[in-house]
Amino acid sequence: MTPQLRQAIQLLQFSNLDAATFVERELERNPLLERAEATDAPIGERAALDQIPLRADVPADTAHATVADKLPTEAAAPLDNAHAEEYDPGGVADGGPSMGSYDGRGGSQSFEGDERGIDEMAGDRPSLRDHLGEQLRLSFNDPVDRMIGAHLIALLCPAGRLTADPAAIAHAMALPLDRVEAVRAKMMRFDPVGLFARDLKECLAAQLLDKNRLDPAIVALLDNLELLARRDTRALMKICGVDSEDLADMIGEIKALDPKPGATYDAEPVRTVVPDILMRAAPDGGWLLELNPDTMPRVLVNESFFARVSPKAKKEERVFLTEHLASANWLVRSLQQRAQTILKVAAEIMRTQDAFLRQGVAYLRPLILRDIATAVEMHESTVSRVTSNKYISTPRGMFELKYFFTTSIGATGGGEGHSSEAVRHRIRQLIEGESPKAILSDDQLVNLLREEGVDIARRTVAKYREAMHIPNSVGRRRVKTVPA
Repeated sequence: MTPQLRQAIQLLQFSNLDAATFVERELERNPLLERAEATDAPIGERAALDQIPLRADVPADTAHATVADKLPTEAAAPLDNAHAEEYDPGGVADGGPSMGSYDGRGGSQSFEGDERGIDEMAGDRPSLRDHLGEQLRLSFNDPVDRMIGAHLIALLCPAGRLTADPAAIAHAMALPLDRVEAVRAKMMRFDPVGLFARDLKECLAAQLLDKNRLDPAIVALLDNLELLARRDTRALMKICGVDSEDLADMIGEIKALDPKPGATYDAEPVRTVVPDILMRAAPDGGWLLELNPDTMPRVLVNESFFARVSPKAKKEERVFLTEHLASANWLVRSLQQRAQTILKVAAEIMRTQDAFLRQGVAYLRPLILRDIATAVEMHESTVSRVTSNKYISTPRGMFELKYFFTTSIGATGGGEGHSSEAVRHRIRQLIEGESPKAILSDDQLVNLLREEGVDIARRTVAKYREAMHIPNSVGRRRVKTVPA
């Protein structure tokens, strides 16, 4: 496998953001590559093939997806073609006007294209220990108390619990236990509330005290958390001296608390998934697909620079320029090939799953890589690379392309199979719709699904239920005996 072919395969597997990062590195390395900043390329530059707007139209009643814009024939060969490692360095412009200032790396030298506002550049969030250290300095004036507090902060576990016994801490610091406990009690009110607790009961009690809800009934509930875990509501009502409605309110309050406040604070911020492919409805009732223009890497080949510099260059310099011109042309063609392949595969997937787009997940069809590979006349490995790490924004939400590939579950009448994802969705619907007085067992779920034409075994229902983190019928019966 040649380096060029390996590069093309690597680009195909990248998401748009990963491909853009790769292109940035190439822009720094290759002086003959330029970032496409404007719509119209200046004279002497040849536009990259991926500048051509691509749209895939997927009508509901068509057997084959079509690409709206015709692609150049030179980029038409699929990546898994035997000649994929061959490339054409292209023609050289015969001297064009100067490209202006050039720093040898390509790209713009100004910040005029950066339209981000200062409000979009969030600062780094301080760590939990830095956050607690600031509160410690503001809450204690005595240096000994500050020393105790700093020691307690150092002993926090990732969940926010204290890992050492306060008596052992007091002994190690040669201080009275009462003083250590007084500092710890005050620090348990730090933000986030509930840190420095020895156990779950103490952590929850600190948060309830902060909300002024630590009454005798809820204290009794905290003393019997093991009964709450077993959903023994009868015993809890007797111990707490409350009725079922009050007990349900108390349980709701405890559910709203954070059992691990330290883990929540230091959690990584949720990263927004950026779609690689955008999809919208077409006026004729079909669908239009295009690569996300905001993340699509776009480059130009600066052939005029090569034409002006190459004739005057020494032999070694001419070899360097020729190699980089070939590399630049190959990158441009690889980007175009990537764009064409992604759109072709995504269009065929969406054509197959048209019923899902119009009617929901219950109509998701079973699909495997071989089905798409046969339809688009590509190898399964190519389809696998295209669908890895790629997200598509559809009218029903954003999905990874891999989401649409599901195994088939047979039909009772011998007809077309059912998608495993659709069956999982149906199991969830049946369980969510069950009555607290008529909880469905796995056997009953099997019977209901078979009445709907799904030939499924009990162990498969149990496996899907457990994968969705849904308790068995006994556990759900206990949960639903407590009023909402």
